[in-house]
Parts: sequence; structure tokens; C-alpha cells
Amino acid sequence: MNALILIVEDEAEIAEILDAYFTREGFRTVRAGDGQTALDLHLRLKPDLVILDVKLPKLDGYEVLAAIRRRDDTPVLMATALAEDIDKLQALRIGADDYVVKPFNPLEVVARTRAILRRTRAHVGATVIRAGKIEIDLTAHAAIVISEDGVRRKLDLTLTEFRLLAHMSRASNRAFTRAELVDACLPEGEAMERTVDSHISNVRRKLESATATGYLEGVRGVGYRLVPLA
Repeated sequence: MNALILIVEDEAEIAEILDAYFTREGFRTVRAGDGQTALDLHLRLKPDLVILDVKLPKLDGYEVLAAIRRRDDTPVLMATALAEDIDKLQALRIGADDYVVKPFNPLEVVARTRAILRRTRAHVGATVIRAGKIEIDLTAHAAIVISEDGVRRKLDLTLTEFRLLAHMSRASNRAFTRAELVDACLPEGEAMERTVDSHISNVRRKLESATATGYLEGVRGVGYRLVPLA
């Protein structure tokens, strides 16, 4: 079945143009005119990709993006009139996959969408992430440390701890800011940057107890990174 694109845009004319171009190119589409409706449709329909404006009624695009990232890894292409570097960096920091500035060519938006889907679909079916001794099974929601002698030790992680470890394992060696980890992994009720320190400390302790010492590093002035040691 062709990919389902959720178009989140409060300007009806722009939404209709995007809808027409995506439909012509063989995509299925659904539209939302405000942030809350977008999140409701995302949860109910599970689209393959979201085209997301920033200036929206009820919830703005950054809030919608952060909420999506707390749920899953649905690709998100920001399409907005905000052209400043700080706006782009904000979107990418929260977890946007790409960013296009209005006025845009609808064909470019379709082309960027195809490129994002090619990248993300290349990982479909790859439900196991490996980083050194660590093996994370996303389907089974299990994290395992494999020792040098082949012994497999399952880590007893909370939901938030598992999300943090899985998220960092997807881009090992990358330094994540606390704000990034909050947006991607922590439930709304825990959304305080310093809360990350406590969760990371627990994950590090559990890794070390399973012989995976030195995997989680603090990065001064930034946050944390996962180093896939041999």
C-alpha cells in the first residue's frame, strides 16, 4: 500500500496544493489544520511521514514534533515560513528529519519526502540495534549485554531507561544534549532536563553490573553519548 502522508497545515490553500501533488504522485494523504488534531490523527492512523508547519493553532509545530518523538520515530518534514537558522536548529534538535522553507516548490517537498522514506524504510525490519556488547531488541523491548564468553545478560530497565538506551544506540558516538533526550525519551510528566541525569546514572549502573563498563559517557557542557566499546 502506498505511503500515507499526514499534512499538518492551517493555511487551506497550501494544504490543498500539497494534497494535490502528493495524490498525483501516488501517495495517500490526510490533513490536519491544528496541532491537536495532528496528534490525534498521528496516533490513530500511524502515517508513514508527517509534513509539519510550525505556526499552528492549539499546539505549535515544535510541540507536535516533540510529542511525536516521545511516541515513535515517524519521519517528520518541517515545512514552514520560519527561515532563521535558529528555527531550523530547533526543529532538528527536537527530531525533525528535514526542513523546507516557504514559499517552496511542492515538487521539492515530494522529492524530499521520497528521499526520507527511502532512508527510513531501509531500516524497516531491522528491529535489533547493536552497539558493542549491547543488543537492543525493539520488538521484544529487551536490552541485553553479551559478555566476551557469550553469556547474555538481560538488563532490568524501566520504560524511560530503555527509551534512552535505544535512542542513543541508534546514533552511537553522537553527543546528545539533555534537552534532546528529554524531547525524545521522557514522558511529559518528567520533562525536566536534570531528570535525565538520574535516568542515565541508573542505566550506567545497570550496564556496568552486566560487564558493559564505560559505555555511557558524560560530555562536558553538552550531555551524554553512548560509546560502542568492543
